[in-house]
Amino acid sequence: MRKLFLLGLFLVLLVVAAAAAIMKGSASVPLPELWAMATGGTVDEMNAYIVREVRLPRITMAIVTGISLAAAGAIMQALLRNPLADPFTLGVSSGASFGAALAIVAGSSAFGINLVHNGQWLIAFNAFVFGCLAVGIVYGIARLKSGSTTVLLLAGVAIGQLFAAGVSSLKYFSDNEALKDLIVWLMGGFWGASWQVLYILLPLFAVSLGVLMKYAWDLNALVSGEEAARTLGVKVKRLRWICLLTVTLMASTTIAFTGIIGFIGLVAPHIGRMMIGTDYRYLLPFSCLIGALLLLLSDTVARLLLSPIEIPVGIVTSFFGAPFFVYLLVRKRREYWA
Repeated sequence: MRKLFLLGLFLVLLVVAAAAAIMKGSASVPLPELWAMATGGTVDEMNAYIVREVRLPRITMAIVTGISLAAAGAIMQALLRNPLADPFTLGVSSGASFGAALAIVAGSSAFGINLVHNGQWLIAFNAFVFGCLAVGIVYGIARLKSGSTTVLLLAGVAIGQLFAAGVSSLKYFSDNEALKDLIVWLMGGFWGASWQVLYILLPLFAVSLGVLMKYAWDLNALVSGEEAARTLGVKVKRLRWICLLTVTLMASTTIAFTGIIGFIGLVAPHIGRMMIGTDYRYLLPFSCLIGALLLLLSDTVARLLLSPIEIPVGIVTSFFGAPFFVYLLVRKRREYWA
């Protein structure tokens, strides 16, 4: 009952935070007008445009991104049995960063053929392809060692550093305009949020979450150890690869459109364990709610703190994520993991 209450409470908090984010900004939208929009009443056309075409896509994108990063973090921490793992442990962020940097600096010549138009879609396409490529290389290396989680982690670190070196090289050789665009993208943000993007992402994330929830009980068994999981009939290797591929797809697709947003995948699952325990039937959806709430609040702060100037949301998440990471290292709250 307590777990269901917490899930309901955080769902309500997310709805309230979304409503506050819709109303607040350079141009405020009064609550009565927001209610009129929801009920089909008469509203100011400018406010209606701001809400429907500017703020709602951005807020929805923040929620979807928070859910995907938190889910990926929770799953990776279970599969790798490493409480400090997050969606970028396997080199996803570094690979996606390199792909985006290549698109920004080299333009359409990055692939030599015009598969997509220049601009946001080219950057997203490159980021997605190279994010998946990085994880594919890591998976390949791990398979040479029978899928060892230790090899998986170490290979992820190595490949991540390799792609990070590629990004540094592109920064060094890019011109001033491309360098500025690249740095802004790497900071993370929702400037490019649109309904066109969300029509692609929403079905993908719905299916991915369904797959992950299907394996919630198996993940509970795996947390107790591989031998215990096998005794209970869990196909450990199959579970690991299906879940890792699913979260890789979620994380790389998110990064492709938002840039690098750190710490959500690390922080949200740990807060979830502290509040609701380690049962993945509840921990996974609860972590998703926390990730969505944290990222939505971070984006709202990024928009309002120096309004009308926007701070990249990746900076805001790092400000609260880094101290929490240090807290985990210092306190070593193993009771929330074991």
